[in-house]
Amino acid sequence: MARIKIAYVGGGSSRAPGTVASFVYQGANFEGSELVLIDLDQERLDIVETIGQKMARNAGIDLRISSTTNRRSGLTDCDAVLTSFRPGGFEARYLDESIPLKHGVIGQETQGPGGFFMALRSINVMQGIVQDMEAVCPKARLVNYTNPINIVSEAISHHSSIPIVSLCEGPLLYPQRVLRAAGIDPSQADIVAIGVNHGSWSVRHEIDGEDVMPNVVAAYEQRRDDPNLTKLQRRMLHLAATMGSLPSEYFQYYYFKDEILAELQAKPTTRAQDIMASVPDYWTHYRAQAASENPTLDPARSRGGIHELELAIDVMDALYNDRKEVLPVNVPNRGAIPGLPDDLIVEVPGYIDRTGIVPLSHGPLPRHLAGLVGALGEYQAVAGEAAWTGTRVDAIRALAANPLVMSLHKAEVIYDEMAAALRHYLPERLLR
Repeated sequence: MARIKIAYVGGGSSRAPGTVASFVYQGANFEGSELVLIDLDQERLDIVETIGQKMARNAGIDLRISSTTNRRSGLTDCDAVLTSFRPGGFEARYLDESIPLKHGVIGQETQGPGGFFMALRSINVMQGIVQDMEAVCPKARLVNYTNPINIVSEAISHHSSIPIVSLCEGPLLYPQRVLRAAGIDPSQADIVAIGVNHGSWSVRHEIDGEDVMPNVVAAYEQRRDDPNLTKLQRRMLHLAATMGSLPSEYFQYYYFKDEILAELQAKPTTRAQDIMASVPDYWTHYRAQAASENPTLDPARSRGGIHELELAIDVMDALYNDRKEVLPVNVPNRGAIPGLPDDLIVEVPGYIDRTGIVPLSHGPLPRHLAGLVGALGEYQAVAGEAAWTGTRVDAIRALAANPLVMSLHKAEVIYDEMAAALRHYLPERLLR
């Protein structure tokens, strides 16, 4: 097994205890390795570090876990850098979600204006991380979970030689949820989804070599008025049955835009406010587990559950232990999806071994699906460039290109209001 040094930027986040639990769970694949937790909050770092050390000791795993608030020091001589953080915290996410709603545009964490400003903040921090990596661990790989992952990778892949892969469990989870809503057991399903992150469709959807889509169509006709279906399940079944493909759940914001906008505007709280109400209880639970001799995370009191970012750990295992596995990745297209630019970050299955990641081609998207994915890809490209080098004008152009905005007036008004509210997290060039 590979002995490597891994830095985890975001190691004091509310998802970090679950992520450390994932490292310990897969600890046999990283025997003798070192995990350095990096964050801004020393108290929370201490809690996560203590939980991780005790879990590793109790499991008999040789995994050295330390923490630091000095990012460059923590990154020094690393082999892999895992990034999963939220610049501005949930308070900034609340602004991402609430300000667009005032102007008749969906407010969401990774989509529309909210996702755009999350990208601006995330990439502003990522520029410093990449500079540090180029200085103190230039041969390390960057494994990114910081949202919006596609725009983050888009920017870095065009401006640094540091190899980056961004990850999301969506291609594994969303098709299975549609099948369950259709009453189909997904455990034996062979599914391949391609597109851009939070914008992918299945191009293979089989069980025992048989196409499942006719069964999905029949299930929607049978269950379309079933009160036991949630709104999301009904929407996804409807979309899948109509389009002949299993969709990412984020397509609901585009294909059911008007009704979701009305629901969000009527809801008394945003998703960020709902999460913030639970955060104190998360940390109460984590402190209690850090104080115990045998920390055990309660899924109901842990942000994201008890095992987090498992796909990132799977990818690192495949890279550094030469597993020769195929996993969903976000990497430059290189012809994997015909019709999309070769340098665009796409979400496809990737073959992973010690030499790196090769995106695998599964043919083009059908034309009735390709249009929106292409528009999202073009927005992704200009958003990444605006975040890395752009000015206010560049950012407004990018925001106006977002399929949820598509209005110059709204782009200008929303941009200026959000930039003013979030100015402490943005570079000066984006404010003028």
